Amino acid sequence: MEYRKLSDYEIRDLESRILFEDNHLLAINKKAGEIVQGDKTGDECLADTLKAYIAGRDGKPGKVYIGVVHRLDRPVSGVCLFAKTSKALERLNAMLRNSELHKTYRALCCSRPASDEGHLEEWILRNEKQNKSYVVSAGRPDAKLAKLNYRYLRSTDRYHLLEVELLTGRHHQIRCQLSHLGCPIKGDLKYGAPRSNPDGSICLHAWNLRFIHPVRKEEMNITCDAPWPDTRSASHS
Repeated sequence: MEYRKLSDYEIRDLESRILFEDNHLLAINKKAGEIVQGDKTGDECLADTLKAYIAGRDGKPGKVYIGVVHRLDRPVSGVCLFAKTSKALERLNAMLRNSELHKTYRALCCSRPASDEGHLEEWILRNEKQNKSYVVSAGRPDAKLAKLNYRYLRSTDRYHLLEVELLTGRHHQIRCQLSHLGCPIKGDLKYGAPRSNPDGSICLHAWNLRFIHPVRKEEMNITCDAPWPDTRSASHS
């Protein structure tokens, strides 16, 4: 199996973004704009880029295994986990089904929620043609229950930083539910933001991932800071 030869810049870039790697797992800071898995666009996906990187770095003959554990939307950044063995992928998939992968996001929103923390539990329906999800009434055919917790962290002059604990993994769930709450994410035109970000990203970042290592059985806690202009010095008002 032959893989594309990466440029020195691509290699340095990937190396700077790897958050954790061992024989079984690889976690990377996904950039906004990258796709995790191949899609109809035909653009090279992060999984294939990582295969090429490992093949070149390790001088591996034959096929490199990279299994997609979970996906992040194209305009979203942050912690993205891959399996390097089929055994690890199988166990991680089971953990995902059992809600044993704990995902926390940071979202920079256009409005501050009325309550500083809350639990959202709503039914979401995906419109395939529009590639968009909507909050609908319970009982609608094909609607799925979506659950998350949110917590207000701080504000800048114009935007408001929320921490979101994702409890289910529905299509565009955080984007849809925060928009329905009246707090669209900065840059997310599809869900009600007034303007786009110059690079096409949205200000939603997979900040932390916690789980038990599928082979070593150790607790894993992987965190990656958001790439936006510094909100850490912003006020709490």
